[in-house]
Amino acid sequence: MGEINIKIKDHIGKITFHHPKGNCLSQEIINKLITLLEKADKDPKIAVILIQSKGGNAFCSGASLQALKKISTINEGISFFMNFSNLINAIRKLSKFVIARVNGPSVGGGVGLISVCDYVFACKQASIKLSELSLGIGPYVIEPAVSRKIGSPAFAELSLDSKEWKSSKWAKEKGLFNQISENIDQMDIEIEKKIVSFASFPKEASKKLRQLHWKGTDHWDELLPKNAKITAELALSNFTQKIIKSL
Repeated sequence: MGEINIKIKDHIGKITFHHPKGNCLSQEIINKLITLLEKADKDPKIAVILIQSKGGNAFCSGASLQALKKISTINEGISFFMNFSNLINAIRKLSKFVIARVNGPSVGGGVGLISVCDYVFACKQASIKLSELSLGIGPYVIEPAVSRKIGSPAFAELSLDSKEWKSSKWAKEKGLFNQISENIDQMDIEIEKKIVSFASFPKEASKKLRQLHWKGTDHWDELLPKNAKITAELALSNFTQKIIKSL
């Protein structure tokens, strides 16, 4: 099932998640992450939220493959992919800036999680991949968040190259990452310096600025559930089921 917790220090709410399967986002972790994010947003002791993972080499391997294999009906599929819709929309609606600490590779929904964060620190080995097309589905739910960050042409390239890893340099050039460090220790030093600055800004000004950054996304409440249904229908196709069950 994995684990997730939050620690508060110096006005920073650090949310840390872990799952033995490549830090995948299980339903339990997603639900708890949404809860912790919403609580942190209301906590007057917290000025900035940081999301990070621990253990292993990956930041986040996306959806739980084991859970994906268990989907047998359209309603189960919609519910499964709606978890990601709910997470994206929950982060989108927060009033406080969300920072990502990307310590390693990310796949699928993990890239979606990074995309919805406001500022992203990554280390050199933090490569990314959208593998959905190679499974017979597509990154429909996370597309609005990823395209908002890197643009439609880069999203098209990333989603079509579904079997290939893109480097951290590529991710920074396209706007997904804001800073890249040579190693994790250096990344953590950079995070500590920058995040103190973020936390020092007036809360109301930060809230208004974040709303400005996220303008034009109010329709995501309707868009993401539609995309979740598209993905669920594809996940139940014979082609996709053969691939998923062979993994």
